[in-house]
Amino acid sequence: MKTIQFREAICEAMSEEMRKDDTIFLMGEEVAEYNGAYKASKGMLEEFGAKRVIDTPIAELGFAGIAIGSAMNGNRPIVEYMTFNFSLVGIDQIINNAAKIRQMSGGQFNCPIVFRGPTASAGQLAATHSQAFENWFANTPGLKVVIPSNPADAKGLLKSAIRDNDPVIFMESEQMYGDKGEVPEGEYLIPLGVAEIKRKGTDVTIVSFGKIIKEAYKAADQLAEEGIECEIIDLRTVRPMDRDAILTSVKKTNRLVVLEEAWPFGNVATEITYLVQNQAFDYLDAPIEKINTADTPAPYSPELFKEWLPNSDDVVKAVKKVMYKN
Repeated sequence: MKTIQFREAICEAMSEEMRKDDTIFLMGEEVAEYNGAYKASKGMLEEFGAKRVIDTPIAELGFAGIAIGSAMNGNRPIVEYMTFNFSLVGIDQIINNAAKIRQMSGGQFNCPIVFRGPTASAGQLAATHSQAFENWFANTPGLKVVIPSNPADAKGLLKSAIRDNDPVIFMESEQMYGDKGEVPEGEYLIPLGVAEIKRKGTDVTIVSFGKIIKEAYKAADQLAEEGIECEIIDLRTVRPMDRDAILTSVKKTNRLVVLEEAWPFGNVATEITYLVQNQAFDYLDAPIEKINTADTPAPYSPELFKEWLPNSDDVVKAVKKVMYKN
């Protein structure tokens, strides 16, 4: 094992795959000369050249379309968005073309493409730069949606995403790029659609993904001091979702809390809640609790932002509620 930053894990995944397959290329704003807005493509221009690491204009709709056309013609593009908030400019290409071209062509065209970049909030970036769109993309048949929470998962999942023959939305976080973690030295892949139990427990299941899962870890440490053992599941992939992992855990613990950095209405937590009540209702000893952001645009004020974003205290309260403890 070696210890590297999240951004380095992303760079290693892309570089290793590009060395093996010359149909893979990276394109996006500032990915080349500037080494990436978050330095996730540092050194790649020097190694692979300007034909495979391509700086684009600020025109997400345009370069998303170019990448999709390229994928239909045998290449495997990686498209970086400086933030997924900016992907909304190109979402017509993602939803109406990338996600649907295999079906609309009767299987004549694949679209092996990865759209990657940071999602959700990153501090005081205000309302239009602090949005989580995982559930938007996961609602679209034809797309796979991946949200890693640590460097090892990021590398293994991104390599699998690059090799996948369908379009993958790969969502990171500005606040995780500097995170350090142990990553295997050699070649490894993490299959899409497989969750991982990050912490075993017997009293309550907590399901989460992405950077907000850190609040679940903090809460679990605090609750353990009070004799409550939490089982934490990191989904890693939202679509396809590892339903079996969730159901198996809930059937053991009989209680469920879902933690997600997204607005409360119609999100991933809602889908999980439906799944469990539909297929494991008789195992539940308490109603399911889901924790989301406040139902407003993200505030710029740091004090309001603290109240808007879920934290470990919210998780502790939710766990105690399903445990019927004060």
